[in-house]
Amino acid sequence: MTHKTGIRLLLAVLACASLAPAAVVAAAPATAPRAAAAPDPSSRVADAGALALQTPPAKAEIVYKPLPKSGKKYDVDADAYLIWSFAETPKMGTAILKIQVFNRKDEQIAPFKITGRSDMPSMRGAHDSGDVEFKLNRRNDYLMPVNVVMPGDWEVRVTVSKDGRPVFYGSIAFDV
Repeated sequence: MTHKTGIRLLLAVLACASLAPAAVVAAAPATAPRAAAAPDPSSRVADAGALALQTPPAKAEIVYKPLPKSGKKYDVDADAYLIWSFAETPKMGTAILKIQVFNRKDEQIAPFKITGRSDMPSMRGAHDSGDVEFKLNRRNDYLMPVNVVMPGDWEVRVTVSKDGRPVFYGSIAFDV
């Protein structure tokens, strides 16, 4: 075999290996059985190839229920409902979103931890605020600043949690 033929053969093998890593792993010689307490570091290539063939389980998609217009009641659970509004009509700059929670006797309560995430649905991720916790004022109003950086359609995704577990996911849409 000449030097050029050897190089061509090597390049062909490398090209096949990059196109079909599973075939290369399957063709690799089997390693001897090993004890579970001391894994053989040379088997990492085979383990990595086996992991590459597995598909990760699908992540459950959270569905955010659209909330009605500002000032309308919306049931959070069997014992409470919420009403949302802005301190003033949203415009460029900081808008304060207010959520009030009431029990079935129409008494304002604050049993939940509420977080919100503001963004523009048409440009998802471009202006994402990340999760922001609503702050309680003295009247048990949940307040969150929303930074409106450009005109258009905006959305605040609200997560209501009780005892550390989410009990409600809602979506508040507004336009600036």
